[in-house]
Amino acid sequence: MTLIVFLTVLIGAILIGIPVAFALLLSAIAMMIQMNMFSVDIMAQSLINGVDSFTLLAIPFFLVAGEAMSRGGLSQRIVNLAMMLIGHRKGGLGYVAIITSIVLAGLSGSAVADAAALVSILYPVMRKAGYPQESSLGLLASGGLIAPVIPPSLPLILIGVAGNISIGKLLIGGIAPGLMMGAALVMTWWFIVRRKPLEILPEASWAEAGAALRGSFWALLLPVIIIGGIRSGVFTATEAAVVAAVYAIVISTLVYRELTLADLIDTLISAVRTTSMVMFLVGAAMVVSWLITVAQLPQQLAMLLEPFMDSPRMLMAVIMIIVFVVGTAMDLSPTILILVPMFMPVITMAGID
Repeated sequence: MTLIVFLTVLIGAILIGIPVAFALLLSAIAMMIQMNMFSVDIMAQSLINGVDSFTLLAIPFFLVAGEAMSRGGLSQRIVNLAMMLIGHRKGGLGYVAIITSIVLAGLSGSAVADAAALVSILYPVMRKAGYPQESSLGLLASGGLIAPVIPPSLPLILIGVAGNISIGKLLIGGIAPGLMMGAALVMTWWFIVRRKPLEILPEASWAEAGAALRGSFWALLLPVIIIGGIRSGVFTATEAAVVAAVYAIVISTLVYRELTLADLIDTLISAVRTTSMVMFLVGAAMVVSWLITVAQLPQQLAMLLEPFMDSPRMLMAVIMIIVFVVGTAMDLSPTILILVPMFMPVITMAGID
């Protein structure tokens, strides 16, 4: 019954337009009333404890790093390098977009930031070269989706917090799937453009390619520092976020000299606004997560999924279908914060890593 109350109130609140964070709090209130344990003090304490986390400090610093890189010219230099290397092939601008999206994913960790950078830089060039509008925008949007997978990744940090999983292992584990997504996009783009009469750009000289490589060296060094530092144990994921933010600001202001004081202030304000929204959402989700545990909803969910418990692959397929359906109606962060606390115990019971 508690599971039905939780889902009914949550889905109903979202459908009538209530912001997800408030919908989560309403569902928490409904669950507490249904269990006859309503207490404002408990809700307030759980809300504060939910965001009182050293790990979550990574979010504002990675946001600062992403904004600084976008405003400080790092993104533009990555695009220039990819243009010099493969821009001359048929459909080359599409391959440039894919490679750039993979590299940018290792810099910002934000799908919105990467997609915005790709569209603002590459889309005008693709349209000028006669690339189809629908295919171009679809590719650029899909390329941005690699950012939440390859480290640094803000969604993986949320998953680690919500599921009590090692952030470092999650970030390292995202590398291979992210590269596989890029490879899938390459094959799809090749199939789309193989028979289209597209303009082919002139091939860059070795001198031009070398100049682009030298210009993007400091930008390319950042993912090496982040992944290498986490993998070697030099710093944690949160400390890596601080390193990324400081590095991006220093390179953008002192090396490339494109990040002005006004840009830096705007970057910090933007990071504060986004962090505030995310933290309130996390706090509300942690209230619900605590109540989910108290109400033993994972055990109830496990009973519903019991026919699939003996087959890990079938169980994961069912979970992916649920995630797919929920993802068509809900943004990434609330999807993570709602589903991870419910499914992680079930996955653990099924013996899945």
